[in-house]
Amino acid sequence: MTLTQAFLDQSETCTRMGSPLMGRVLKILANRWDATSALGQKMEEYQGDIGPAGHSLPLRIGGGLHALVLQAKDPALVAAYPPNIADDATLETAVVNALKTSEDFFLDWTLNAPQTNEVRRSAALIAMARVATSYFDRPIVLSELGASGGLNLMWDHFALQANGDRFGPQDAVLTLEPEWSGPTPPTSHPHIVDRSGVDLNPLNLNDENDTLRLLSYLWADQPHRVELTRGAMSVLSAQVDKGDAIDWLETRLASAPEGHMHMIQHTVAWQYFPKEKQDKGTALIEAAGANATPETPLAWMQMETDGDTTGAIGAALTLRLWPGDVTLNLGRADFHGRWINWTG
Repeated sequence: MTLTQAFLDQSETCTRMGSPLMGRVLKILANRWDATSALGQKMEEYQGDIGPAGHSLPLRIGGGLHALVLQAKDPALVAAYPPNIADDATLETAVVNALKTSEDFFLDWTLNAPQTNEVRRSAALIAMARVATSYFDRPIVLSELGASGGLNLMWDHFALQANGDRFGPQDAVLTLEPEWSGPTPPTSHPHIVDRSGVDLNPLNLNDENDTLRLLSYLWADQPHRVELTRGAMSVLSAQVDKGDAIDWLETRLASAPEGHMHMIQHTVAWQYFPKEKQDKGTALIEAAGANATPETPLAWMQMETDGDTTGAIGAALTLRLWPGDVTLNLGRADFHGRWINWTG
């Protein structure tokens, strides 16, 4: 795939996911990309998949443009971005000029893959956790693979609105309201007593540079996502370790305390693990499950792409529980948590 085609494909995806601004910006990049520039030549060095399942080059560049806006480093670009309204010609001029005048910034910024910590995915985690605790009501030790900044480890501080019912604490720092179809989740009450995560490149959200990187990948015409993210940041207490997810999980599984449910979660992360790591991780979890008891159960919550394109494009919601090795296919969710088709 050429970078031009990657820009066009990503433009369509962003538009479909509710960001017309990103659709316009990426189309501009497709039409006006200078492959002879230093940045253009740097992008040509990437091998393999340059789209969202690989290096994600279009989103790296789009995130860099938003970072310039958030830092107010390019007045013309700021004027062309929300909450301002710019016509196509004005936006195009601002984007093209920003790539030229801030090329050194983009050369540095694009060295790292996009970092997102989409808080709205917690809606699915809240629902799945309530199913798990309806089977095994034990204090939860929570482990997240590919945790980014750790915001989705805090889902017990958020509320979920579904079918007119509200699930979560009365003093929830934010309320998630996906377009919900299907039955209502169970009314059990998960209780997390320990939480930790792992990421190859975790974000430290006490660091202004890491916070900038996270907010830059929230699309500028979707300010509600920023509000939810900042709400989640206000209660962030989870530790996210830097390391290989499966090696970390092996140690975490070995140290799970008696009398607790060890709950493993990941959202749109598993697909990025190498095949051998996926196989090892599955084997480790299944081996731990074989030793689980009703007093010390194991739950594996997954919100991951399954390649199904026959219906609404999104992630499958799967919960595996031990003892018993029960697999529950609980529905599908939008990758950004905008809707959930819940089968329960």
